[in-house]
Amino acid sequence: MILDIARLLLFPSLMAFAAASDLFTMTISNRVSLALAAGFLVVALPGGMGPADILSHAGAGAAVLAVAFGCFAMGWVGGGDAKVAAAAALWFGFGHLLDYLVYASLFGGALTLLLLQLRQWPLPYPLAGQAWLLRLHAKESGIPYGIALALGALMVYPETEWIKAVDLARFAIH
Repeated sequence: MILDIARLLLFPSLMAFAAASDLFTMTISNRVSLALAAGFLVVALPGGMGPADILSHAGAGAAVLAVAFGCFAMGWVGGGDAKVAAAAALWFGFGHLLDYLVYASLFGGALTLLLLQLRQWPLPYPLAGQAWLLRLHAKESGIPYGIALALGALMVYPETEWIKAVDLARFAIH
């Protein structure tokens, strides 16, 4: 039962936290990525995932980390975004990685276009007192890509083995 609760809540809540953190502060703490990596082990080991599968998932995470840090070096994404993307890839493994990357890219493109358009207009006066909105609205500010990464992850996660392994009958109210 505790393992099922962890499967249902741990990954989605950490991804939602990463998105909210990026939205409000334009940063994602290393603690979020570390919690995602540790959470993977907390769920994978008692869930019966074998060493070969764990290594395969780690390979997916390492591959995304390498590419994402290349993007970071080019100034295209933030370091927190790169680490969260890699931590999410650790959970998805190669089996769901392409779906995750496609969703994250689509949401990222839409978010970028939306913010670029909104930044063309002045911020309404009643909202101008919010520091996070001023930061988000500033033309020299980046794009909080953690939002797109989280949305992509939350689209794919219900299709993974993590959720399919949950015994939802245990949670039914009798």
